[in-house]
Amino acid sequence: MSGRRKVQVSFVVREEKENCHRAGINSLQYDHVLKRLYSAGRDSIIRTWNVSNPKEPYLQSMEHHTDWVNDIQLCCGGKNIISASSDTTVKVWNAHKGFCMSTLRTHKDYVKALAYAKDREQVASAGLDKAIFLWDVTTLTALTASNNTVTTSSLNGNKDSIYSLAMNPSGTVIVSGSTEKVLRVWDPRTCAKLMKLKGHTDNVKALVVNRDGTQCLSGSSDGTVRLWSLGQQRCIATYHSHSEGVWALQPNDTFTQVFSAGRDKNLYLTDLRQGDRTTLICRESAPILKMILTPDQSGLWVATSDSTIHHWSLTNRIMSGAETQQGPDPVLKDHDMAIKGGPSIKTYTVLNDKRRIVTKDTDENVAVYDVLKACKIEDLGNADFDKCVKERQQTVFVPNWFTVDLKTGMLTIHLGQEENDCLSAWVSARETGLAPDESLEQKVNYGGLLLQALLEYWPRPYNTEDESDLEQGGNNSRHVNGNEYFQVPGHTPVIFSEVGGRTLYRLLARDAGGETEGVLLNETVPAWVVDIVVEKKLPKFIKVTFFVLPHATLGYKTFKRERLIANDFLQIRKVIEHVYDKVMNGGSESGSGGGTPTGERKEGDEWSSQAEERVELLCNDQVLDPNLDLRTVKHFIWKSSSDLVLHYRPLR
Repeated sequence: MSGRRKVQVSFVVREEKENCHRAGINSLQYDHVLKRLYSAGRDSIIRTWNVSNPKEPYLQSMEHHTDWVNDIQLCCGGKNIISASSDTTVKVWNAHKGFCMSTLRTHKDYVKALAYAKDREQVASAGLDKAIFLWDVTTLTALTASNNTVTTSSLNGNKDSIYSLAMNPSGTVIVSGSTEKVLRVWDPRTCAKLMKLKGHTDNVKALVVNRDGTQCLSGSSDGTVRLWSLGQQRCIATYHSHSEGVWALQPNDTFTQVFSAGRDKNLYLTDLRQGDRTTLICRESAPILKMILTPDQSGLWVATSDSTIHHWSLTNRIMSGAETQQGPDPVLKDHDMAIKGGPSIKTYTVLNDKRRIVTKDTDENVAVYDVLKACKIEDLGNADFDKCVKERQQTVFVPNWFTVDLKTGMLTIHLGQEENDCLSAWVSARETGLAPDESLEQKVNYGGLLLQALLEYWPRPYNTEDESDLEQGGNNSRHVNGNEYFQVPGHTPVIFSEVGGRTLYRLLARDAGGETEGVLLNETVPAWVVDIVVEKKLPKFIKVTFFVLPHATLGYKTFKRERLIANDFLQIRKVIEHVYDKVMNGGSESGSGGGTPTGERKEGDEWSSQAEERVELLCNDQVLDPNLDLRTVKHFIWKSSSDLVLHYRPLR
């Protein structure tokens, strides 16, 4: 594994079947022949819906992206889908079977927009890296997972992040919109720059071009829609229906009318020939991100920052402009079909045990998740979030070994980037309930156990000559990999990515045993993870330095200040035994007479209870519970990064 890039391991806690969107929907495509709607989710999943079955429309999910899917484009007569994502990739899918055929990693940042020239089967992609790439779809659909090198031409000259892109069907013109507030226009056949159109005063979020490439419509965060003549290279009309940013445009076939929508939740129909003829068609429940008109113009599918998709029926009267709104109310009061979405997690608290997370979703439901076992353990319904946290909080300190990300509306857990971060949490297997019946005080490492569970099905990258007896046992139902305490659900997505950046590889935990997966894992898994998972090497214990001094009330004038060092999970009970043994009994009443508190037990529990009856330890003048460990005392009571100071005094 090369040392040039740091690799982070993440996973998603989710249900096996996620049949509805969990967050907003950025893009839609409609196949009118099969009556299928495709939706691109912020939950990283593309879903297919059979709209002729409104009661149970869900057909399948396309899962491979690891961040928001920002745009999708149906091509090859509905056979394929191209998708663009914030995970910086563009993917090519078999639309009917729902699997990912290949991944293009040419972009260096979020890919925000796609454009499609139907007659030439050409797709363009663009995003925050300011680059526009042109792809030949026939070439793309011939790619495979292993053979995915492909030549692409790029359009240069953008000075800012690109948020919108449009091409006409014959591919003679391509337009991009960006935070530069201008429209840039090229000829995709020669990659020649044609013009730059100024007029908007904010980011250009939506673009459409007419069939012959002579006119273009743009929607901007400045709240306006503009109509441009590409021949005259100027803006020929500006429409001011919206009170906030315009994020979506959908023209009719003849480019004489346009539906516009965005942040203000209002959906307007404007007659481009008479700009004053604007009708408020409907009002959505959330900001509108995308609209798609059915080819017969009988209805409009609308996606918002909410997880539900609505269909609004359009009559001939509405389309002909005969149906006008009465007063401020929209023409349509309600949608006639909804593809229901689910709630997304919007807030969370990691409990002190650094294992359970209490969450609250957009429906105000509270739940508890176990990070270690990658699953939900309690559904508390519409409960008081803070109260639920308080009831479950313990006075225990465990170092942070992961971070939480809610960008997809589900829990994405990123394990600590550095080896030391991920492997900092040593806990007692007995006290944490992993091995409640163990008599021995077994210490386990949360990050280490979880890595072993996530990669349980990964075959070892090489076979050693002397295979251990365990493996010769042959028919163990559970193979040697994994860990002895728990497994994670096989459907858990495991993600390897460059720290803070691009996804290198995503797979489901249960698929790690596959041949292709094995090859890719061997290339991707960082060496320190191999040590834990394959070599079963134990991570290092975290040490803490501290002093044990006589309490001021004992009146000692002189004593040795000796630094002690111990594992951070050592219980105060052991320090009390140490003081009783070495200091009180060892003659030297005045200071810790050398040595280190150990984890071994002396003549069983009588000794420790005897010690606890004779000595107490204090920190910042607070008497310490013998069950607390050093790191908990340091975190909650000492509250300083300097060396911990404990005081002892005999109990009379």
